[in-house]
Amino acid sequence: MVFLHPLSDFINCNSWSANSSVSYYYEGRCPQTGEVLRLPRTALAEEIAYGLMRYLATDDCYSCEGKMYGILLVELPDGEQRVLKAFSGLLNGCSVVEGWVPPIPGRDEVTLEEARTLAELGAIKQELINLKQLSERQQYEILSREFELRLQEMSDRHRDRKQQRHEQRQILCETLTGEALAAAVEQLDAESRRDGIERRQFKRQRDEALQPLKQLIAAADAQKRELKQRRKELSRQLQAQMHAVYSLTNFFGKSRSLQQLMPQGLPTGTGECCAPKLLHYAATHAFKPLAMAEFWWGSSSANQDKIQGEFYGACAERCQPLMGFLLSGLSQSNPIAEIGATAKTPPRQSLQRGEPPQRAGSPTPPLGKGRGGDDVRSLGFDLLYEDEWLIVANKPPGLLSVPGRYRDRQDSVLSRLRQLLPDSMALAAVHRLDQETSGILLLARDRQTYRQLSWQFQQRQVRKVYEALLCGCVTINQGVIELPLWGDPQNRPYQEVNWQYGKPSVTRFQVLAREEDYTRIEFMPLTGRTHQLRVHAADARGLGIPILGDKLYGCRAVTSRLHLHARELYFEHPQLGESFHLKARTPF
Repeated sequence: MVFLHPLSDFINCNSWSANSSVSYYYEGRCPQTGEVLRLPRTALAEEIAYGLMRYLATDDCYSCEGKMYGILLVELPDGEQRVLKAFSGLLNGCSVVEGWVPPIPGRDEVTLEEARTLAELGAIKQELINLKQLSERQQYEILSREFELRLQEMSDRHRDRKQQRHEQRQILCETLTGEALAAAVEQLDAESRRDGIERRQFKRQRDEALQPLKQLIAAADAQKRELKQRRKELSRQLQAQMHAVYSLTNFFGKSRSLQQLMPQGLPTGTGECCAPKLLHYAATHAFKPLAMAEFWWGSSSANQDKIQGEFYGACAERCQPLMGFLLSGLSQSNPIAEIGATAKTPPRQSLQRGEPPQRAGSPTPPLGKGRGGDDVRSLGFDLLYEDEWLIVANKPPGLLSVPGRYRDRQDSVLSRLRQLLPDSMALAAVHRLDQETSGILLLARDRQTYRQLSWQFQQRQVRKVYEALLCGCVTINQGVIELPLWGDPQNRPYQEVNWQYGKPSVTRFQVLAREEDYTRIEFMPLTGRTHQLRVHAADARGLGIPILGDKLYGCRAVTSRLHLHARELYFEHPQLGESFHLKARTPF
């Protein structure tokens, strides 16, 4: 099969003008050297991807099955540039398709088992559909509504008659005495008893009609749960078999199985995404990657929440953990794959002296002259960095990131900065920290910078590192926590694990030290849910140990603060085009 394509298949080479601008970097730390390696998504890569989109738009079969597609611009040993293209998972039920990069080696070893498992999963899916569409469910709903309406009508009628009896009793007590009064009252009581008997008989009739249907539905629901559990087990078994035989190769020529690369656990679909397939193929054929781009095409379900034609970065759960290994061995003489970026202009209009951002591969420029120290000290917190586009604050615990809804909750990092800075109404917090959490808070000084930084957060291109002290001993050293979180509207701001309504949340963790009865730990959230780290620490399905000082999630120890600190932040400066790595010293 032919997998290498000329650029002319995707773009008009005669009209294309060279543009080296970069909108995103695929990056990871080399396990051998410790260096951060990067592969860009350039304007040329995006233009090639648009050419692929135009091809996909010519056939409806690509639109009905939503998935990620990707292209990799490579340089051949003779210096010629060509394009590789790939799709995630299967394309119309096939893993090998003419013109597309083949899947990671190893799949053929489990092909027979995969076919059997997929057939069983298909049967389970159909059975689940049948159980969901059970005719008794509709019958139960219709009868329930009918009985409910009749019961309401009866209740209204009984209420009216009860009121009438009450009025009659008052009249009888005023007009009758002795045996005549007793006989009249007994007649009214008998009517009341008849109403009660009528109500009980109706409910008995309702239960006798609904109970058989209810039992059938309960049995079907129990069967659904068993089938879902079986489906889950089958998927896990198949994935485990695949991951054991899937073997990735990097540009050092080193090969590792997925199980070796991600021993802490592999999400479903690991190894089947575009980026690993493209990079593995390039490495095994001695092609030098120059740029890569991935985008979504086709329909999107509510769980995927993807937009057709939009570019996306490496997925946090399946691809990002592999990037360091896959990019290892790339020639550092290649300017496109070099680490970091060169500084363009120094930051301007610094508010105060602070710790400048650490930038990989570029000198750290000194902060310029700023406002008086008294003004800065009046903020009550330090500024780690400031230029004409953004401000980075070191938020103390107990202070809000942004003003709250009510008058007594207006004091915040944002409001204090607005009071100090002229023309500051455009200043906005790009993300937020809990009131009790300390650490790095990023704010934009204009709408364009805010939109660009927000987009980086949404695309999970921003890397965050937190440090925490847990109120107990964690026995394992590292791992990944995946729990769906849901906020009960009746119990805000408390978040809970809810497998039905919760949104996916993923956190990587690394134990730093064990100190008597406490554990110092590093959290790297891959998603940004409310209270994510606090729940992942405290919930028994996570670490089962709350953060010290987290009373909301079960810590009983007496302490002055929540021991959670946003220690590091990695992002791309939208105006300078430089990679920023900011640090705020942990205060506990």
